Amino acid sequence: MKLLMIYADKFAYKTSKKTLEVVEEYEEDKQIEDVLVGFIQVEKEDEEKIDKVETKLIKNLKWAAKKNDTNNIILHSFAHLSLSKADPEITKLIFNNAEKRLENTGYKTWQTPFGYFLDLDLKAPGKSLARVFKEF
Repeated sequence: MKLLMIYADKFAYKTSKKTLEVVEEYEEDKQIEDVLVGFIQVEKEDEEKIDKVETKLIKNLKWAAKKNDTNNIILHSFAHLSLSKADPEITKLIFNNAEKRLENTGYKTWQTPFGYFLDLDLKAPGKSLARVFKEF
């Protein structure tokens, strides 16, 4: 798994183009402030260790959220961090499980629309630990 975490004063997105045939057609336009955005790539080899990578994902997101003094977390599928890609169903399963587990521990959590290209607007401060990359 590859994980790029960016703390944002503001993160906004709007659905642009559907990229997966199996997802429903819909439009979404959302803006969230004071939020940690996890740009996440689930890799093919992660399919053999779902529980392990899911737990590491959650621990890293909680750590970065705490360092940036926020309880808001966005899970964003970002299949541009590696050439290796997991099946979309596995990625969605990990995202759904992570969202539930984060919410059960007091974090307000969102997922960006899965299977869509998005128009993004990101305003991130230049401070220590506002941008962190992890690989596991």
